[in-house]
Amino acid sequence: MAVSAPTVTLAAPHMTSVKFEKCTGGRRTACVVDGDTLWIDGTKVRVADIDAPEISEPKCASELALGNRATERLIELVNQAPFQLQAWPGRDKDRYGRALRILVRHGHSLGDILVSEGLARTWTGRREPWC
Repeated sequence: MAVSAPTVTLAAPHMTSVKFEKCTGGRRTACVVDGDTLWIDGTKVRVADIDAPEISEPKCASELALGNRATERLIELVNQAPFQLQAWPGRDKDRYGRALRILVRHGHSLGDILVSEGLARTWTGRREPWC
């Protein structure tokens, strides 16, 4: 059974149909960096309503393991069906220049799914340790 690629809204009326994979070297147009960061149409997006464990510089083995699970789950979620990117209230970009967005499908945050599965935390404005 064929599954169509999700349609993503970065900034209305801009629409893109893409299949997401895990980011590797080279040009990044539609890939997932980790459990709370992805690239969409060449724009780096921070999933603004959550904090997921780090995989690039984890503080311990358990953070890396959980971060890898969060990354794989985010890939699954963004590839399941179309979703939209909603602006984060108050700020458009974070201190690293990433666009701050909430991933939303049918009125529900995809970040909330990661939180409910224990793969991320609700963003409170600062990082908390995972170890």
